[in-house]
Amino acid sequence: MPDTDILTISAAIDKLVIKSKSVALPPELISRLDDLFSQLKINSHSEGTFWTFYQSTAKYIDWVVSLPWNTQSDDILDTRHTQEKLDENHYGLQDVKQRIIEYVSVLSLQKTRHPDIPFRAPIFLFVGLVGTGKTTMARSIADCLNRQLIRIPFGGLGDPLYLRGQSRLHPEAEPGALIRGLATAATRNPVILLDEIDRVADDALNTIMGVLVELLDPEQNARFTDHYLDYPFDLSQAFFVATCNNTSRIATAVLDRLEIIQMPSYTDEEKLNIGKSYLLPRAIKEAGFNQGELTVVESVWPSIIRPLGFDAGVRTLKRNIEGLCRKTAALILSGQKQVVVDESNVKKYLPQW
Repeated sequence: MPDTDILTISAAIDKLVIKSKSVALPPELISRLDDLFSQLKINSHSEGTFWTFYQSTAKYIDWVVSLPWNTQSDDILDTRHTQEKLDENHYGLQDVKQRIIEYVSVLSLQKTRHPDIPFRAPIFLFVGLVGTGKTTMARSIADCLNRQLIRIPFGGLGDPLYLRGQSRLHPEAEPGALIRGLATAATRNPVILLDEIDRVADDALNTIMGVLVELLDPEQNARFTDHYLDYPFDLSQAFFVATCNNTSRIATAVLDRLEIIQMPSYTDEEKLNIGKSYLLPRAIKEAGFNQGELTVVESVWPSIIRPLGFDAGVRTLKRNIEGLCRKTAALILSGQKQVVVDESNVKKYLPQW
C-alpha cells in the first residue's frame, strides 16, 4: 500500500478518535470504542475492507457523540406557572390539570427537600376519543416543565425494531425511534409521548407490548439497550406519557405501570368556548389577519361546531375554523376589506359534504 494511502487511513482513524473524545462518555463505552479503533487499525492493511468498516464505525461514532449522556434541561417546578400554561392551552379538564399540578408539586418538594433520592415520575395514560386533547395535553406537560417533547407514533406500528433499532451487522442499520428522538432533543430528561399505543398492528402486538414493559418499568428503563447502540442508555429521567382511545388491546403488564387518566368528551357549550377563545384566535393569528378583518357572528357557531352532528372531540371544529380562515384569506387577497360570517353565508365557509 502506498505511503500516501497509509497516511490517509491513519488520519481518518485519528479523526474518529478525536470526535469520540469531544463528549464525556461512560467509561465502559469508551473502552468499547477503543476496541473499535483497534479493529480499524488491524483492517487498515486491507484498503478494500477498511473503508467499508470505517464508514459503519464513523456512523456509529456520530450517533454515540450526538446523544445526551449527561445533558438535561432544568425543570420549571412552579405550580402557578403550570396552571397558567395548562389554562392557556386547554379549556376545562380541571381534573386532568389537577393531576398534573399535583405531580409538579411532589417533584418540587422532592427536589427541594430530598434531592439525593431518585424521583420516579408517574406514567400518565390519557384515555379518550379522537380529538379530546390527549396529544396536546402531553405537549402542554412538556411546555409546563420546560422539557423537550419526543413523540413516537404507534398507529399501525408492526415492527419492534422501529423502537429498538437494528444491529450494526445490517448495512443500513440505525438506532430505534427512542434513541433517534433523544439525539434530536439533546436532553436526557424529555417528555416522551407514546402516542396511540392501542393501535399497533395485530401481528406485532405482543412483541411491542414487551418493549413497552421494559420502557415503562423503572427497574429496567435505567438501562434501556437499543440494538444499534448496543450499550445501555438511562431513560429514568424521562417523563413518559402514553395515549390511547381505549385500553382493551393493551397488555395488563403495561397497564399495571400506567396511571390512567380519562379525557372526557366535550359538550357543545365547551366546544363553543374552545372555538371562540382558543381555536379561532389562534387560527386568526396564524393566518396573519389584522384586527377586524374576520368576524364570526355568535349565531353561526352551532353550524361550525356541529356540521354533521355530534363529535366527541374538537378536531372537526379545528378543521372547520382553519378552513374558514383560508377562505377568508383568499377573499382579503382578492381585495375584500372585511369578512363577516353570518347565517346568510356560513355554508360557503364550511366544508361541503
